[in-house]
Amino acid sequence: MNDIEAAFHQYFEIVIADTPELLEIVFNLRFRILCVHNAIPGFNAANYLNEQESDEYDNRSIQLLLRHRPSETFIGTARLVLPNMQNPENKFPVEAYSQFFSGFTLSAASRQHTAEISRFLILNDFFRRKSEQGMLPVATNIKENTVQERRRFPHPMLGLAIGIIRLCHQHKIYHWLSAMNPTLNRLLGFYSMQLHPVGPLIYHHGFRSPYYVCLFEVLDRMHRNHREIWELATDYGKIWPAELSAQHKSELQPAHPDNAYASR
Repeated sequence: MNDIEAAFHQYFEIVIADTPELLEIVFNLRFRILCVHNAIPGFNAANYLNEQESDEYDNRSIQLLLRHRPSETFIGTARLVLPNMQNPENKFPVEAYSQFFSGFTLSAASRQHTAEISRFLILNDFFRRKSEQGMLPVATNIKENTVQERRRFPHPMLGLAIGIIRLCHQHKIYHWLSAMNPTLNRLLGFYSMQLHPVGPLIYHHGFRSPYYVCLFEVLDRMHRNHREIWELATDYGKIWPAELSAQHKSELQPAHPDNAYASR
């Protein structure tokens, strides 16, 4: 067990919100971050009398929770909006309110293995440095972590990303879509998890752009540049082997022409 993995298991736990009780925790956590603390424009607490923030895409999503073990508190959440297998052409949220560059398309084959990452939220300012101000929606109602935690595990955001990567294996998701502030994408890049911008900057709950990446590209970068994080995310290659099998590669269909990113 490497140091990153040991620290993760000591301080954090990924929980799949697969019960009504856990979903209530997810939606209330989203309400507190998005509405009460006004972390993202356009979320008015007065519109959520039950203190539960949810939308129509939650019915086709898997919800994650990040629990901080020492405080026994849920501090983060994220969701994977899955493809609609009955109607594969059904749009993802990012397709409904943003515009893609002309060279970018999702093929029919790739849509079946695509998910959108959204509601990627951290409740408090664990591990946040001054240079990261404004990158993530945050609140400060949990006692600050110890210096030892901040030194041993880079950022709780990374814990959510680990959970997403593991979920993708279970559901045969090979492509990621997301809409986010470019600053957050740069932060993900610190761990080789950055996505590619595939459309112009728009204003939708703040300034953000549509992004895409193939998960295999992310894992390849992590394997080369952040081996300990890769080992944690893939269980030392048991979940996602370092050398992808021929079967996986045959299932992976390009979601864009080679020059899609150059068109921005």
